[in-house]
Amino acid sequence: MSRLAYLLAAAAMVAAAPASAQIWTDGDAACTAGSPAVRVNVTGLKDRSGRLKLELYPATEDDFLKDDRDLKKEGKFFARIWSPTPKSGPVTLCIRAPRPGRYALLFTHDRDGKNKFNFWKDGAGFASNRNLGRSRPKLNEAVITVGATGATVSIRAQYLRGLSGFAPYDGN
Repeated sequence: MSRLAYLLAAAAMVAAAPASAQIWTDGDAACTAGSPAVRVNVTGLKDRSGRLKLELYPATEDDFLKDDRDLKKEGKFFARIWSPTPKSGPVTLCIRAPRPGRYALLFTHDRDGKNKFNFWKDGAGFASNRNLGRSRPKLNEAVITVGATGATVSIRAQYLRGLSGFAPYDGN
C-alpha cells in the first residue's frame, strides 16, 4: 500500500470517530443497573495513561461509527462511557444497552486525554480481536449480542505498529 493510501485509510478511521455525545460515566454501576449491560474486559494496554472509552452503536453498516449527533437526529440509540485508566490491575468497563439485541462496540484508549482520536498514539479495539491493520474497521468485527442478562466481551487493545497498521502491543 502506498504512503498516500495509508494516510487516507488513517484519516478515514479518525474521521469516523464521533466527537461528542451523551456521556454516561456510571462505569461499573452499568453492570448492576436495570437494563442489560456489556461488561468489557480489556487487555494489552500500552500504558496506564489517559482515559478509556466505550461506544455502543446500532449494528448496521449505515450506523456503525456514524457521528452520534446524526444518530440522535435519526432517533437511533448511541451510548458512550469514559473511565480513567486504572493505574494497575485488571481493566473492566461497563456500558448499558437499551434492550437485548445486536450492537456494535468500539473501545478506545485516549492516551493523551484530548478527546480526539490520535492515530499515532491512541489505541482501539473491537470484539473480534482481529488485527485491524490499515483499513477502516468493518461492522462484523465489532458486533456483539447482548442478552436479557447482558454480555461479557474481552477486547485486546491495538496500537499503530509501523507500516503494518494497528496490531496488539507486544511491549516493544
